[in-house]
Amino acid sequence: MDYAKEIVRLKKEKNAVILAHYYTRGEVQEVADFIGDSLALSEKAAATDASIIVFAGVYFMAETAKILSPDKKVLIPDPEADCSLAASCRAEDFAAFKAKYPGYKVVAYVNTTAEVKALTDICCTSSNALQVVRSIPASEGVIFAPDRNFGRYIQSMTGRENMVLWDGACHVHEEFSLERILDLKKEYPQAKVVAHPECKAPVLAVSDFVGSTAAILDFCGRDESKEYIVVTESGILHQMIKSYPEKQFIPAPPIDSTCGCNDCAYMKLVTLEKIYHCLRDETPVVEISEEIRTKAFGSIRAMLDLSK
Repeated sequence: MDYAKEIVRLKKEKNAVILAHYYTRGEVQEVADFIGDSLALSEKAAATDASIIVFAGVYFMAETAKILSPDKKVLIPDPEADCSLAASCRAEDFAAFKAKYPGYKVVAYVNTTAEVKALTDICCTSSNALQVVRSIPASEGVIFAPDRNFGRYIQSMTGRENMVLWDGACHVHEEFSLERILDLKKEYPQAKVVAHPECKAPVLAVSDFVGSTAAILDFCGRDESKEYIVVTESGILHQMIKSYPEKQFIPAPPIDSTCGCNDCAYMKLVTLEKIYHCLRDETPVVEISEEIRTKAFGSIRAMLDLSK
């Protein structure tokens, strides 16, 4: 079966839209109506007039779409497509952590469950976290969750002392090897290192550019260099090569790997076949209780309002 062709047919028949993250498989990105990072996908989910949203990504992203579009049917091709970062911050544990810092503003990365978003004052993404934290008066304390590496980066950029970090991490970005990146720099002396802020501080220290997936893609287009060592999930390479075929992109490997790239196993669970069955059967459906959805909506809405 030509799954891509059938997906196009079903989208039209059911007034459905497919949103895909940059970290999904290349063939999945090719059937998507919109490809982006977390912030852009959140905005697209809020703005779409489609009856059905199929979220080609991990579960928290589909939850975010449902929070923003409760009247629409939100589907996820594989409900087992979890996120190691979101899983590192359970709502009950985070509630106890939050209680230790009364009066602190909670800034939670969008890479969290709906229940954690419901405990949050304002969400952020890797695209707008600096803007979000800087929007909070310096006199107020900040709880930043769940990524400790990203939190330390934001703290270093803002100089904010009254900021406490939840101890979570993304398994993909946590595993990049500084030593292997330095080896690549020797092999490709003209290449610039572009990295996601979820990487550890030593990796960010040797990077020429640090930013979200969308920002990295934009930088590589604006920059005059011809070679880049890419320190983020390998799915972004599909759009990089597609957008800038005249340039070379070298994926940075993790510490323990025989391959030359670093994949998110959860993102790669999403396949064309699963998207086809998802659209055909209109299942699995993402459901959130109205109580949690309403509370979580406030934190996401605060983020989107700030980005206008």
